[in-house]
Amino acid sequence: MKLTTGQVAPAFTMFDTEKNKVSLSDFKGKNVLLLFFPQAFTGVCTKELCSIRDHIAQYEAVNAQVIGISVDSLFTLNKYKADQQLNFPLLSDFNKNVSEDYGCLYETFAFEMKGVSKRSAFIVNKDGIVEYAEVLENAGELPNFEAIEKTLASLS
Repeated sequence: MKLTTGQVAPAFTMFDTEKNKVSLSDFKGKNVLLLFFPQAFTGVCTKELCSIRDHIAQYEAVNAQVIGISVDSLFTLNKYKADQQLNFPLLSDFNKNVSEDYGCLYETFAFEMKGVSKRSAFIVNKDGIVEYAEVLENAGELPNFEAIEKTLASLS
């Protein structure tokens, strides 16, 4: 399934790095930037998430909650978040349901790994509608942050 703008964002509940259940509905009334990434501790993912960390004030200024999501375990994500001093939640889609619901799951990734999240960005508005959807086939590419920031600014 391919998720497109104008659709209702699929609901989800996943565990964060503090072992709490987090649902999309917890952020009702806020714009949410969902960033799916292939794997913690890899070069491009670290570059992407550290860039968000360093510019978090821009996202907060437009009432946007940033959430990172990968199929890594919450234990791996906890270590990664601490090592990189990330200042936004990371959620574990270990069972791959959410990546599948959002249409961003590789059947086969590098080294024959099955079921890894594609690097993707989705903006879900205050009412739960998808305002921006970008799924990258090439894990070496980064989402279009200029377009993301423009979309978020238009919603605030």
